[in-house]
Amino acid sequence: MKLQRKMISIRFSFAVIVLSLAVQLYSATSRFSILEGSHEPLSFSVAQFGATGDGVHYDTVAIQKAIDECAAAVVSSRHRPCHVTFPPGKYLTATVHLKSGVVLDISRNATVLGGPRLRDYPEEQSRWYVVLAEGADDVGITGGGEINGQGLKFVQRFDERKNVMVSWNQTGACLGDECRPRLVGFIGCRNVKIWNVSLIEPALWCLHLVRSDRISIHDVTIYGNFNSPNNDGIDIEDSNNTLITRCHIDTGDDAICPKSSTGPVHNLTATNCWIRTKSCAIKLGSASFYTFKNFVFDNITIVESHRGLGLQIRDGGNVSDITFSNINISTRYYDPLWWGRAEPIYVTTCPRDASSKAGFISNMQFVNITSTSENGVFLSGYGGGLLSHLKFTNVNLTFKRWTNYSDGMLDYRPGCKDLVNHQTAGFMMEHIDGLELENVSMRWSKDPALKWNNPLDFRPSTVNNISLLNFLSKPFQE
Repeated sequence: MKLQRKMISIRFSFAVIVLSLAVQLYSATSRFSILEGSHEPLSFSVAQFGATGDGVHYDTVAIQKAIDECAAAVVSSRHRPCHVTFPPGKYLTATVHLKSGVVLDISRNATVLGGPRLRDYPEEQSRWYVVLAEGADDVGITGGGEINGQGLKFVQRFDERKNVMVSWNQTGACLGDECRPRLVGFIGCRNVKIWNVSLIEPALWCLHLVRSDRISIHDVTIYGNFNSPNNDGIDIEDSNNTLITRCHIDTGDDAICPKSSTGPVHNLTATNCWIRTKSCAIKLGSASFYTFKNFVFDNITIVESHRGLGLQIRDGGNVSDITFSNINISTRYYDPLWWGRAEPIYVTTCPRDASSKAGFISNMQFVNITSTSENGVFLSGYGGGLLSHLKFTNVNLTFKRWTNYSDGMLDYRPGCKDLVNHQTAGFMMEHIDGLELENVSMRWSKDPALKWNNPLDFRPSTVNNISLLNFLSKPFQE
């Protein structure tokens, strides 16, 4: 028993060390930012340039003028940071372009409102954001106020299952449900800092980080309509050295979502966050063409989400060195229109289509995880892309039903096999080489109608090298 406790202590200490190293790495890479300097920032108010803040008239010209003047002052003052301030009010705007050295300082009781018209955004769809920074260094957003994308103005038909949002495709400018602007974007930027601000009701993705480096996101509140699709919280796409902490995310689609579309995603740490979503709380993928490596997710609460911790590797990229620790999860069924079947943990790799291949997932650990869910853990490799060296330590799983949605299906979407009929199990597993379960406890509702009696579900021909140490499965009476 003493040896067992010692091993648990060692593994937990390792998780803490990994987290500490990730934080140190971020600190080392960000210390050159002028945003962290000792100089008092310069300041320009948008009111000085004619912004009305009445929420009716567009203030785009005034806001952009303040940003341009601020950026010029940064250069002339030998890179002293500059804040563009927003007094209390509502500032309706088309896209504004953030520049190097400039921080948007949106005061409490001030709101930047994204325009709902197609002409409010650049001609190129990839630049449809309310606030956009491209190729900028030392940029940020703060102040205690909010940026609001007015996402519900893009809904053409409200639906309790899934709102239909097709506002602009009727114009021929684009096609499909995703014909909407994102809220805030940083493309090709360095030293990005977003803190003490609320990002509300995006029409599409909320905070999008693209090919950027050295990013700090803390004390940020994100809210998106729960029935609206594709309103992700934070998308880290092809970006590296990112720290997310003390964030509150309540939205309809994936909450924290790394994606590798044109390059790898390395060194991501997320801590001390609260998440609720109708999709996946933490999801790697589904854009997964390049590697994901060195991620730590620690001290996170996930509430009534459709899926808890998820990997959707569909495009051949490999995943390694990922730690999930000290996480409390509750998952439940929502409508099958949404990806997810109430899995607390979902780790999958398979080809998206005939032109894709499966990536490998290796060296992943789950430490001190507690969940209450309506479905089991799903671990699925593929013939050409195994899961290997997965470890579960100090994991407590409780299975019970409290919604009336149908169960009994495995969800492979996108691609692969789509939805497949399958009886619920504690761990559903396939195509794995190397799985350790240590101090894993399962408790099952005693409802006889559920017929839950299968802790581990796998075919020996596809799952090899399993280690079970202190594995417990038992029913419980509510």
